[in-house]
Amino acid sequence: MSDQTQNPAGNEAEFSENAETGQADDYEALVRLMKENEELKDRSLRTVAEMENLRRRTAREIQDARAYAVTNFARDMLSVSDNLRRALDAVPANSGTADAAGLSALVEGVEMTERAMLSALERHGVKKLEPEGERFDPNFHQAMFEVPNPDVAANTVVQVVQPGYRIGERVLRPAMVGVAKGGPAFVAKSAESEAETPAEPGPVNAQAEKDA
Repeated sequence: MSDQTQNPAGNEAEFSENAETGQADDYEALVRLMKENEELKDRSLRTVAEMENLRRRTAREIQDARAYAVTNFARDMLSVSDNLRRALDAVPANSGTADAAGLSALVEGVEMTERAMLSALERHGVKKLEPEGERFDPNFHQAMFEVPNPDVAANTVVQVVQPGYRIGERVLRPAMVGVAKGGPAFVAKSAESEAETPAEPGPVNAQAEKDA
């Protein structure tokens, strides 16, 4: 008789040992596959998050590009607007009657040109800053001198030497101002200004996009 016939107990032990080894191998393979699956899932989630961040960043950059595309052009136009205002300020308060009609027509034409230019700039997102009576804000104003005045809250803008301009949330040119000195602390408008949040750039005019 063969050894297998003579020793059935030994065959059963060997089969049981092989079965246990196979189960252990299967368990290790399952654990390995589950670990790989978790790593792939984590990698996939990270990729999705990175793509979403990239999409948001790209959308924000496109919005900024549209909103601020005319920045350099608008800054150049400010000097033209300043010259128009200087021309108006240079007109004598009391002109001779002989030239009154012609001078009045000239002044009216220059004023219309100034208004048209400021309106065009505003359509492109440029807004004029005339902060007289407001609290001095170094982000938007440039202090040129101080005016001693105990009746006005300290750091109040009491005179605008040159108006400023902003485009969207950015300063195109700070307003040159004179500020009060020696008065009480600025309280009321301080709380009000802190409560305000900066405005997001609004939708760009279609014609503005075309011109840009």
